[in-house]
Amino acid sequence: MNSTVIHLRGISSMATRHVLAELSQTCPVAGISLQFESVGGVDATRRLAAGESFDLVVLDANALAALAQSGHVLPDSLMELAVSTTAVAVRADAALPDVSTSKALRAAVLAAQGIGFSSGPSGTALMHLFERWGIAPLLADRLLKAPAGVPVGKLLADGAVDLGFQQLSELLGIEGIAILGAMPSDCEIITVFSGAVGASCEHVDAAWKALAFLASSPEAQAVKRRHGMA
Repeated sequence: MNSTVIHLRGISSMATRHVLAELSQTCPVAGISLQFESVGGVDATRRLAAGESFDLVVLDANALAALAQSGHVLPDSLMELAVSTTAVAVRADAALPDVSTSKALRAAVLAAQGIGFSSGPSGTALMHLFERWGIAPLLADRLLKAPAGVPVGKLLADGAVDLGFQQLSELLGIEGIAILGAMPSDCEIITVFSGAVGASCEHVDAAWKALAFLASSPEAQAVKRRHGMA
């Protein structure tokens, strides 16, 4: 009997790190071992573009599509893995502002002394929202982008900002903050994360099986829900 284990090495952005870490430990696919390194999405893209080899790549769908176009992942392997909503948070000891409507959220943003946001896709979308609202110039000296790999919740807990926006999966479990909930439906920010097989992967069939497990298995669905994703 062949007992050889195929070890698959992956890279992901920080938003999916808890999900992938848990699923890597419980992957039931026979003969496959998963290990993911989670870094800032910008860093992951840079490393792949520089030629670093990974069997699996999990990033936001747009970034991954660009990597497929440039030949760094296999284009026909792109698979949607998770959907994440952006949530709003404050320090745990702060008064809780109303963010239930876009009008109330806009007012809360304008009243904030410091606003933390992500260096990833949710942060980019948030800046576009502020531009659409016509308030970007008013906020210029109050905006603080979290360094790659640093959760916005840490900026809140440390007192660097008093209002923060990041994907719910990255805010959960951070001490010293209060999560107010998702952004209102008429200005919500949703990020889709996809997975793909690296262009230099030597075990393509095994990587496909691992992606299928991460995308649609009952185990994966349960873990994603527990970490604020769908």
